[in-house]
Amino acid sequence: MDTLKRWRVSELAFEQQAEIFILSKTFPKEELYSLTSQVRRSSRSVCANLTEAYRKRRYPSHFISKLTDADAENSETDTWLDIAFSCAYATDEQVDRIKNLNMQIGKLLGYMLQNAEDFLHNP
Repeated sequence: MDTLKRWRVSELAFEQQAEIFILSKTFPKEELYSLTSQVRRSSRSVCANLTEAYRKRRYPSHFISKLTDADAENSETDTWLDIAFSCAYATDEQVDRIKNLNMQIGKLLGYMLQNAEDFLHNP
């Protein structure tokens, strides 16, 4: 039986948001309502949009819309990571690890968008 937790992209997205949470706890307090909040929200939104996409597999256009939202949030997360690095809030190693997850997520989402019919629910 197909479940959301068996989707590799979902596993990676959850791992990404967890690593971002740990990293962002080290950001300066003055970033709490800007960078910290934004990078946490965008990374968690990837997970949330994947959950919604999974539940909307009966409706191809809704499914694709949610995958597109997940992809957009993943791209936003990548930008926030660039900002964190440019502000010297994270090391190369910290950012590279998370960006690797981000890139894998992006590739998997791209594949899913190109092959959406393979992921639809057919009762």
